[in-house]
Amino acid sequence: MDVFVGFHGHVLAAVQQLKHDGVVPDDASVEGITLSAPKDPTHGDLATNAAMVLAKPAGVPPRKLAERIVPMLASDPGIDKVEIAGPGFINLTLSRAFWPSVLRMVLEQGDAYGRSAIGKGEAVNVEYVSANPTGPMHVGHCRGAVFGDALANLLAFAGYDVTREYYVNDAGAQVDVLARSAFLRYREALGQDIGDIPEGLYPGDYLKPVGESLASNHGRDLLDMPEAEWLPLVRATALKAMLAMIEDDLASLGIRHDVFFSERSLTDGGHDEVAATIADLKTKGLIYKGSLPPPKGKVDEEWEDREQLLFRATEFGDDQDRPLIKSDGSYTYFASDIAYHRDKFRRGFKSMIDVWGADHAGHIKRMGAALAALTENEADLDVKICQLVRLFRAGEPVKMSKRAGTFVTLRDVVDEVGAGPVRFMMLYRKNDAPLDFDFAKVTEQSRDNPVFYVQYAHARASSVLRNVREMFEDLDVGGSDLARADLDRLNDDAEIALIRRIAQFPRIVEGAAQAHEPHRLGFYLYDLAGDFHGLWNRGKDLPQLRFIYESDRELTRARIALVAATQRVLALGLGILGVQAVHELH
Repeated sequence: MDVFVGFHGHVLAAVQQLKHDGVVPDDASVEGITLSAPKDPTHGDLATNAAMVLAKPAGVPPRKLAERIVPMLASDPGIDKVEIAGPGFINLTLSRAFWPSVLRMVLEQGDAYGRSAIGKGEAVNVEYVSANPTGPMHVGHCRGAVFGDALANLLAFAGYDVTREYYVNDAGAQVDVLARSAFLRYREALGQDIGDIPEGLYPGDYLKPVGESLASNHGRDLLDMPEAEWLPLVRATALKAMLAMIEDDLASLGIRHDVFFSERSLTDGGHDEVAATIADLKTKGLIYKGSLPPPKGKVDEEWEDREQLLFRATEFGDDQDRPLIKSDGSYTYFASDIAYHRDKFRRGFKSMIDVWGADHAGHIKRMGAALAALTENEADLDVKICQLVRLFRAGEPVKMSKRAGTFVTLRDVVDEVGAGPVRFMMLYRKNDAPLDFDFAKVTEQSRDNPVFYVQYAHARASSVLRNVREMFEDLDVGGSDLARADLDRLNDDAEIALIRRIAQFPRIVEGAAQAHEPHRLGFYLYDLAGDFHGLWNRGKDLPQLRFIYESDRELTRARIALVAATQRVLALGLGILGVQAVHELH
């Protein structure tokens, strides 16, 4: 049960009564009526804008309409106080007798608490990471990987049918550069002196094993071949090795994908999907030959000063029309991307989420235009941009990785601080805001380190559940048994505040899923941990508020029920973020 949904129903019932009484027209829409938690808790537990929304169709000032709604809501036994605020908002304070029912529900539902059906099984494709398969994952990829994975978890928890996808850019010039770099390491493995790595090739040591594998499998045979012959052989070997390394790097963060989609597959196998996509657009009258003025500001790498094949992107909100074929006859990256998204649509995905790096922000309009054109606005594309991550150690910038040669790898970061801290901190800021990641801070055991603070709350709750068995050996701390405790005995302000926070979890999940913003869950868990730590500290200062009360078994049972519910919600939230809920901290 979502507390907000339940009382939203009460508000709508009051509105229906107003329609029945002729105060509000029958055709007045109720879609804009919301129920939310006031920012200031002193204003109550819930607030509705019903009077504000219906004032105009009713032809009545909002406060006057609110005065008609208030007594209808006040008659509900679960509501203790109803007040009008400002121009006509209505604030509701729920009765203390209501909150134990929320706690009981959490304990009875267990791991199902907070799960939602708002997704209605809708198929959603979440494409994330999609880094060029030319080397190890770097810390910039790490943020997009964690964000995409947590968003996929969140959507699945909210009832969507989620497919996690990685788009393998294996058709561009960069994979030929990879092959030439691997060939250099192959020569090195055969004992040749390769000197310094030439400009333009990948210098990292991660290609040495690829060179050794080539030497083991081919001996010196590749040396006698012209490049046109050895290049595809080396490229295939290098790509396979790079993808295996990428999957292994992602696995260290608990990240997996359901689909690895090869860009090369769009044009291999006897059928050219890019050509078919262009033909599709042509039949819609959206392709023409023309020339484009040079782009303002940063030069578009796909712009050429010549007549070329263009897509009418401006008809769908883009800044300019877009080229599809380069002067050498090859497709632009944009043309391949259109074909790829067309393929997603043909696979049944009308809802697509792409997680991109900050350097791709300029491509959002053109991709949205292309998808709108191809699907006649049937498909929805939401592009989430992940801004840059800056690494520090005790305030000092972190230098590049020796293994990668030019950047700090994802694996370097995970190996140093662990997957949990990396994931949580990558999600503890909105994806489109820059992120500073300090190795010292994320391992610090203080309230200033959010991941520690939340993990400590779960570990502390686990400790309480272990300790209560020492005093009451036969006490069952399972959820179903604790749900039968006398929860009305929980009446301290801090206890009620903690239950209120627990009650917000389903609404936080739904809101974060609908907005595609998993960071909201990280913020919520920090606040939940703060409420729990605050209650624990009150027990230190006031012995009568301790969770385990030796002289009163039933009061202890009720308080343990609150601890168990808190631990459950912390674990559920951390699970969605992909962070292990630890039972002990060392």
